[in-house]
Amino acid sequence: MKGGGLYSIIMIVVLFGLMYFMMIRPQKKQQQQWQNMINNLKKGDHVVTRGGLHGVIDSIDKANKTVTLDCDGIFLTFSLNAIGNVQSAPAAQPAAKEEKAAEPAKEEKADSQAEDKETK
Repeated sequence: MKGGGLYSIIMIVVLFGLMYFMMIRPQKKQQQQWQNMINNLKKGDHVVTRGGLHGVIDSIDKANKTVTLDCDGIFLTFSLNAIGNVQSAPAAQPAAKEEKAAEPAKEEKADSQAEDKETK
């Protein structure tokens, strides 16, 4: 009976060890990465809030733990905890450039199709 009690204690210790490496350690690592990101924020960074709002940092107040975002001319103040991630460049601008580049190509196709119909 004494061997069974020792086995139970070993199993509990192993389960706590697994729980630490599977749940607690990754969460602490993710929290540390987020904290480093918040500490490295600077004016002009493109950020996305946890609510999905995209904006550019206008000012940071570390004392009050707030950040002011410029969202197309509208200035909004958020808690630093609201910042979800930092983007290297705004996602909307490259897509808009591609659409503008595609529009002339569409017009050229339409013009060439109209010319083909006129020649027939």
